[in-house]
Amino acid sequence: MIITRTPFRISFVGGGSDLPVFFKEYGGAVISSTIDKYMYISSHDFFEKEKIRTKYSATETVNSVDDIKHPILRTIMKKLNVNRGLEISSIADVPAGTGMGSSSSFTVGTLHNMMAREGKIDQVNKAWLGEKACEVEINDLNEPIGKQDQYAAAFGGLNIFRFNQDNTVDVEPIHLDKDALIQFSKHMRLYYIGNQRSASNILSKQSKESLKIDKIKSLKTMVSFVDDFAKSIASNNWKRCGDIIDENWSLKQSLTDGISNPTIDQIYSLGKKNGAWGAKLLGAGGGGFMLFFAPPEKHLSIDQALGLSNFPFELETAGSQVIFNG
Repeated sequence: MIITRTPFRISFVGGGSDLPVFFKEYGGAVISSTIDKYMYISSHDFFEKEKIRTKYSATETVNSVDDIKHPILRTIMKKLNVNRGLEISSIADVPAGTGMGSSSSFTVGTLHNMMAREGKIDQVNKAWLGEKACEVEINDLNEPIGKQDQYAAAFGGLNIFRFNQDNTVDVEPIHLDKDALIQFSKHMRLYYIGNQRSASNILSKQSKESLKIDKIKSLKTMVSFVDDFAKSIASNNWKRCGDIIDENWSLKQSLTDGISNPTIDQIYSLGKKNGAWGAKLLGAGGGGFMLFFAPPEKHLSIDQALGLSNFPFELETAGSQVIFNG
């Protein structure tokens, strides 16, 4: 059996500039961090040697790779020439459609697992995982998504990702000492607000509108926040971090319809009134998890005002790993 563990991520600023339609023209950048919530992919020999069994939100037992309904599994197994006699399962700490990049964590984790199974783990590094996952989701499956989630899941940690016009990605780790990292984490509060959704529809609309003059201006401003946010972290200017997250969220809502809604607006307003410096919805929009950045002494007031349970997490640094191979 082989088991991979691949983290989910939270993004802070720059999201949307990682869409190819934008960064191939202007370049993009985001800051994100992975957290200690994971996608687990396990694979082992299947009793029926001529068949394949997959277990995710559904269970499939098929005679060939072409018969697999799950598009990511089917594409990866065909790409890596994995054929029969295999059972693959996935378990996640967080449900899909909640804004933490679950599909890309699934893709990275599955690629990592299958390469280990094929005895090709020496060909795998973080950059390879990130780029191959982008290839699967964006090129092979034509998903209207960006490139940040795949790289975040592969690399792990707190990073600036720069998306270059030539389609390459530069990864710049943000190194914080232990105390600064703890302080950074202590200012965050995460709440699940419901409404699991597919990001594809929102991102598809955003891709179509990304080259309109007003959208270009907004995305360029969001990209400019990345270095400001990194400097604010480095100087422990937590108030400025919250302000930037807030400005970024305001601009993101202008990119296309469906990113926010009256329920999200009300939750945001209540959090701000009770002491949050800034807030944003994770992922494409429409629902899922909402991140608040606030002084720790205001967290209880925000909890009570929202009436939602805080979702505890820690930042992690490892990225995708093979945690069992035996």
